[in-house]
Amino acid sequence: MSNLLVNWWRSHKFNEAVKSQNNRLAKQLLKQIENSGAKLSWQQKLFKERLQLEKLLQKKNDRIKEGDRHLAELEIQLSFGQLDDSLARIDESTLFPDKKFIEYISKAFKLIECDASMIQCTGIDEKVFNKFEQHLAGFIKNEINKLTREKTNIDYLLKQAVDDIQKLKEGQDPQYSFELSPHIYLMRYFLDNVYCAYLAWFLVYKAGLLPTKLNILDIAAGPGTVAYGLGLLLQSSSDFFSMPPMHISYYSLEQQKAFQYRGLQFWRQYMEPQAMNAYFRFDTSSIFDGENQSKRLPKKFFDFIVISHCFFNDEERREKSLQIYKDIFTSSLNDSGCVLLIIQEKKLLIPYNVRRVDDCQQELSVVQQFVDELGLNLVWYKYLSSTGIRTSHPNYAKFARENLPVKEFISPLFRQHFKLHYDSNYALDDYVILAKK
Repeated sequence: MSNLLVNWWRSHKFNEAVKSQNNRLAKQLLKQIENSGAKLSWQQKLFKERLQLEKLLQKKNDRIKEGDRHLAELEIQLSFGQLDDSLARIDESTLFPDKKFIEYISKAFKLIECDASMIQCTGIDEKVFNKFEQHLAGFIKNEINKLTREKTNIDYLLKQAVDDIQKLKEGQDPQYSFELSPHIYLMRYFLDNVYCAYLAWFLVYKAGLLPTKLNILDIAAGPGTVAYGLGLLLQSSSDFFSMPPMHISYYSLEQQKAFQYRGLQFWRQYMEPQAMNAYFRFDTSSIFDGENQSKRLPKKFFDFIVISHCFFNDEERREKSLQIYKDIFTSSLNDSGCVLLIIQEKKLLIPYNVRRVDDCQQELSVVQQFVDELGLNLVWYKYLSSTGIRTSHPNYAKFARENLPVKEFISPLFRQHFKLHYDSNYALDDYVILAKK
């Protein structure tokens, strides 16, 4: 009975301490309650979660301050020509962030830092993306026209692929295995995903983390979205600084051979003439074929392992895939390498039973938990949003029409094959997460 009274008294004092904002006393009492083995009340659990989030935020702020301090030191050294030999060696192997280029991208894409972790983006580099989109639309048209002449059931094949990819809107995982799945994907999601990958690489470049010799493993690569994003970013930079010799080794791990083939076809038509020094290696296999896959992937080789939008809705497949990703990071990422994760807002939050809420601490907690499950340490993350808000926009269609770049050349195809009556816009609703082992 005495233990019950003691626990009741501690809980009573704890509640009073929280009400009076005496956090020091509340922490002491919470520790005593936990040590006693008593079950925590809902208020005590919330307080404990709050302490954990505050600790994570403090760590993040400390890293940001340290980065700012280091950057300030570099700027002073640059201004006085006092860079030492070790920094000079680092600069030779890494693209040094160019201030004017960063300002240009920020202006062209209309990047607004809404808070420490959210960036609104409502613009685009028209010089690069308009030309890219125009060639893509022509490539898709030519491929479909060629198939139309060869096949009598082209309408059925198109419907198969459209119905499959539309499962994403219903919270299901498409098969992507139909004959025209690559064409429909290029039409429906490719540009948005390249747009996002472009900005993800820009954030890496801005942080001074983009090597000139770059070995990339792209898991569930599709048609090479990640490579296109990087390639277009390097194209954008050509007017601002002389690119040092770069060598990109791109390893595509993708189950669907047709996606790899179509991606390479378009790359050779459009990207190779841009003098991109990139070497491609294709591994056509499922990520779930773990035993054979582990024998093929180079050990401790990759500077970046990227997973862009390959996170499953199905709970069982998601859990299994996260363990596979974790194993790949452990075996194939080099000691100084980074992991770049690009995941849609819903696919990040829903598995943790979190809906869209304008709560930065809760968001950080989810990101941290997600990264922990992959056996990684969080470096930074950014939520890229077209609307600049975390909750649903009350009239998104009107907002998109008035604010977001139109896909001028793809929209006619989009209207035709998806039976829609509006143009498609470039849009973002994704988390870009950088982590290390």
